[in-house]
Amino acid sequence: MDKLRNYDVSFSGLKTGKHEFKFEIDKEFFQLFDTEQDFTNPKITVDVLLDKHSTFLEFEIKVSGTVELVCDITNEDFDHPIENQIKVLVKFGEEYDDSEEDVITIPTSDHAFNIAQLIYENVALSIPMKKLSPNVSEEDLAILDQFSPKEIEEEEEHESDPRWDALKNLKNKN
Repeated sequence: MDKLRNYDVSFSGLKTGKHEFKFEIDKEFFQLFDTEQDFTNPKITVDVLLDKHSTFLEFEIKVSGTVELVCDITNEDFDHPIENQIKVLVKFGEEYDDSEEDVITIPTSDHAFNIAQLIYENVALSIPMKKLSPNVSEEDLAILDQFSPKEIEEEEEHESDPRWDALKNLKNKN
C-alpha cells in the first residue's frame, strides 16, 4: 500500500482553482495490483487536472501512451496506442463511498486523494477486447472469416400446435 502513496494527490495546501499533476506509468505500477495484465511494456503518461472548489474536488484524468499487445490472429507483438480520459467528482462526507459511477465520497478528515485505482481502470478500459495487429493482411482476415462458425438463421414463424389454437380463440373472443 505504501507504493500506492506515490499516487496521492494532496489537496489540503492548495488554493481554490485548477492544479496540474503528471505521472509516468510503467510495468512497476501495474505490478502493484494483484491482477494479470493483457499487455506488456506500458509507457504511459498520466495528466491529472484537479479543479479544487471549497466543498468538492473535480478530477480529470487523461492517459496517453502505448502498451504492447499480442495479436489474436498472428500471435505477434505490436504496440497499441492508449488514449482515454475520465472525470471524477470527489466530495466530502462521513466515510469513503465509491458506489456512484462518477462521484466518490471521501472522509472530511482526508488531506489527499489516491488516484492509482482510477489510473489503473482508465488504462484497462483502453485495451481492446479484440487485439488485431495493424500488420494483419486482408487475406488472413478472409481466411479466418471463411473458417469461422456462421450463425444459423432461425425460422421466425413456427407451426402452431392445433391444441393451443382453440385456447387462443378463447382469448381473442374476449
